[in-house]
Amino acid sequence: MLHGVDAESAARLIAAASDVALLLDDKGVIRDLAFNDGALLPEAGARWLGRRWTEVVTVESRPKVEALLQDAASGDSRRARHVNHPVAGGSDLPLLYSTVRIGHDGTVVALGRDLTALSMLQQRLVDAQQSIERDYARLRQLEARYRLLFQMTSEAVLVVDTVSQRIVEANAAANRLLGDDTRSVLGRNFPEGLDDAGNQAVQGLFAAVRANGRSDDVRVRGPGGSDWLVAASLVRQDAASLYLVRLSQIGAAGAESGERMSVTDAVEMVPDAFVLTGEDGVILTANQAFVDLAQLATIEQARTQSLERWLGRPGVDFKVLMVNVRQHGSIRLFSTVLRGEHGSDVDVEVSAVAVDRGDHPCIGFTVRGVSRRIEPEPRISREMPRSVEQLTGLVGRVSLKDLVRESTDLIEKLCIEAALDMTNDNRASAAEMLGLSRQSLYVKLRRYGIGDLNADQGDEGGQDAGEE
Repeated sequence: MLHGVDAESAARLIAAASDVALLLDDKGVIRDLAFNDGALLPEAGARWLGRRWTEVVTVESRPKVEALLQDAASGDSRRARHVNHPVAGGSDLPLLYSTVRIGHDGTVVALGRDLTALSMLQQRLVDAQQSIERDYARLRQLEARYRLLFQMTSEAVLVVDTVSQRIVEANAAANRLLGDDTRSVLGRNFPEGLDDAGNQAVQGLFAAVRANGRSDDVRVRGPGGSDWLVAASLVRQDAASLYLVRLSQIGAAGAESGERMSVTDAVEMVPDAFVLTGEDGVILTANQAFVDLAQLATIEQARTQSLERWLGRPGVDFKVLMVNVRQHGSIRLFSTVLRGEHGSDVDVEVSAVAVDRGDHPCIGFTVRGVSRRIEPEPRISREMPRSVEQLTGLVGRVSLKDLVRESTDLIEKLCIEAALDMTNDNRASAAEMLGLSRQSLYVKLRRYGIGDLNADQGDEGGQDAGEE
């Protein structure tokens, strides 16, 4: 049909029929090319000519190019394939190629259609699908949280249809309160089992909720003779309206609340300090006794702060205390020091227990001041221990570096005192016995406060005069 059409006209026809047209030899090398839109691949003309077709496509598209060339060689040009061309500084260019063999020398024409618009549409579809999936997953998580909260709350909760007044959902607390299992509660009318006054009160509550969206709670007599407090609110789900009904036994709730308040009041008023922290030692709450002991104005100054800020020597006592609590679950009468905000130190005994509350474990500390019934410790910075017993008693109270220094001073003092005792307080003989010069010995005597220093100086002067 195209017999008599010249080569130039045929080339224009091919270029018009496709976005990209490639003329390939029998080796798959690009000998000529044409673009319907010059802005599609402006740099391709210079880079593609003389190169194999497989060299100007992405790695994953090379098997597709080989398959297109094989289809053209076999005369099967019906199947088109998606091929991507790399573009400098941007995303790949997608083209849909089909190949046709012309002539008997193996020349092949590859016709490509630009799929950029289709690719963008597909990407938008994928993004929309992922957004829908994320929203669906978020809704599922919210529903799971709602279900968990609905079932774990200690308050009896019912979901009642506004038209039929049948129970649609009921949590475990509602099943226990109504005295039946879930199957028998679901589908039952509410209220059921109440006296006439109770039914009228609940119906009045529902009418007020429908009219105003909310209403005051009503008190009714339950089937077992106990008093219930009924509260309701209106919720909407899809096109339907539902009542969210809350039931609570007035007597049981009051007793339980009273017991908890009693425990809380006792902890708050106990004379010993009480502190509740997280597993990391950060203070959650504390009673007034701790506030006074730490010389704080309010408990708010202690919250979110580590208990180590006030308890024990920094970096030592609190870490030892926490390690023992984590390993053994509790610890009793741990002796340490509590440092006040204004610089005062108080000797205390600490008892602690770890409480496992599922996702929110905590540690409770009781801190008792014992300054009145223990002897003050020796002041390490100014007074040196006078015995090995006092020295070993400092283990755990001072650092190893300070302990070694004090040990050295103690041994040196004991050796000097022993040498003076063996030489009947003859300083010259004692210095010779210790391998010291007399001047070094006198320096150490002054340092440790041994003997009569004035008499020593007189003796030293007399001895020096005699020697002269």
